Amino acid sequence: MRIEHLAIWAKDLEAMRSFYMKYFGASSNDRYHNPTKQFQSYFLSFPATGQVGTGCRLELMQKPTISDNQNLGEAMGITHFAFSLGSESAVNELTEKLRSDGYPIVGEPRWTGDGYYESVVLDPEGNRVEICA
Repeated sequence: MRIEHLAIWAKDLEAMRSFYMKYFGASSNDRYHNPTKQFQSYFLSFPATGQVGTGCRLELMQKPTISDNQNLGEAMGITHFAFSLGSESAVNELTEKLRSDGYPIVGEPRWTGDGYYESVVLDPEGNRVEICA
């Protein structure tokens, strides 16, 4: 069993799509648009590393009737998702690239008590993304 995909409501589909394609190597389908429901989305696919099959997908969705989430801090519910890059140096390199490109680093690279080497960045809409070795 594996997680097939996660979904995020987004204000700016194109900015979010570009972020995950540029920094995390995602590929994207063509934009889906349902004019009746005023719904648009992209499915982003990420390469699988070290395993058979495909990686998880991320669905970016937009609909004008969805309200803004003003709580950018930690709260109950899903708080982040993580990308494994395979090495400490890859985590450091991507963290510095994201920092230099102006993305907020809310967790500096470090070893955690449970054995992960990770950093945490906010994507263009404030979602917490862990980058781990």
